[in-house]
Amino acid sequence: MNQSRRQFLQQLGLSAAGLSMASVLPTQTFADMAAKKFTFDISLAEFSFFPEIMSGKMTNMDFPARAKNDFGINVLEYVSMFFNNKHTDQAYLKELKQRCDDLGMKNNLIMVDGANIADLDATKRQQAVESHYPWVDAAKYLGCTAIRVNLGDTSKAISGTPDDPADEAAKTAADGYHKLLEYAAKQNMNVIVENHFGNSTDIDWLVGVLKAVNMPNSGLLPDFGNFCRQRSKPETNDIKGIMNTKCIKEYDRYEGVKKMMPYAKGISAKTHKFDANGNETESDFRRLFKIIKDAGFKGYVGIEYEGGLMNAYNPTGGYLPVADGIKATKTLLERVRAELA
Repeated sequence: MNQSRRQFLQQLGLSAAGLSMASVLPTQTFADMAAKKFTFDISLAEFSFFPEIMSGKMTNMDFPARAKNDFGINVLEYVSMFFNNKHTDQAYLKELKQRCDDLGMKNNLIMVDGANIADLDATKRQQAVESHYPWVDAAKYLGCTAIRVNLGDTSKAISGTPDDPADEAAKTAADGYHKLLEYAAKQNMNVIVENHFGNSTDIDWLVGVLKAVNMPNSGLLPDFGNFCRQRSKPETNDIKGIMNTKCIKEYDRYEGVKKMMPYAKGISAKTHKFDANGNETESDFRRLFKIIKDAGFKGYVGIEYEGGLMNAYNPTGGYLPVADGIKATKTLLERVRAELA
């Protein structure tokens, strides 16, 4: 019997005699074992409540209490449009923060859908960058760690108009993004980008912009549902028109998430519809989270249930109501987290 095997059996004998393995294994060994355990905290994206907020059944101020009382979630991700331009109103922000503090909530992120910081026109691009400064300030005041921005024109996404030429847009996106990152860095804030629409759904393009800016407070927010490179043109320029479009060309979501993970500072777990076993019908969550686990991700995974919006416009489409969809997503995340732990 060689020496190493004899030593192992001796150590095993000590354990069988009632002695802790901690007495014979180095402390660092246990630290390494613990580090391999996969886990994540669950946050809630306010966009999940889109139908209720737009119909007036709920307001931005109600978000903290709804998240905690109805779903047992205490980490929040806001959406800029639901502030109704009150993000510079200190009294408004103070009340919102107080509500969060009273409930023991953590504000993590504001998803900002504003002017195009990648605009090809230098003057418009600078104006767009500066229009995001107050959102950085508001996020800082609320205790968030980041804002999420777009690298493109949201109006083009709504109308079905093609995005700007990719090569030129990559340069202007890096320029505008870098300037915003410089402002945010002064407040120790991250500015992260989501694969959302247009050029940003080309993950190679998106990663290229991240490499170009090369700033420590930059990052990505991989979204499970936003990989459609080209959609059919909507018949009407509104949400209903978008809901009725078809994806013609799509980037592989699993390959896309894998490429984004080295830059990920959060995950947007988008869901639409569930099967009888509680699995999301468009995305294989276990496969996605195996990729996320292998990347060594540590951070928040945000529930973004979009099926409630679809249910509002297509009640017979098999989509769950808002509350049920959020709960189904949370249950799925908890199950996958346990399976991969």
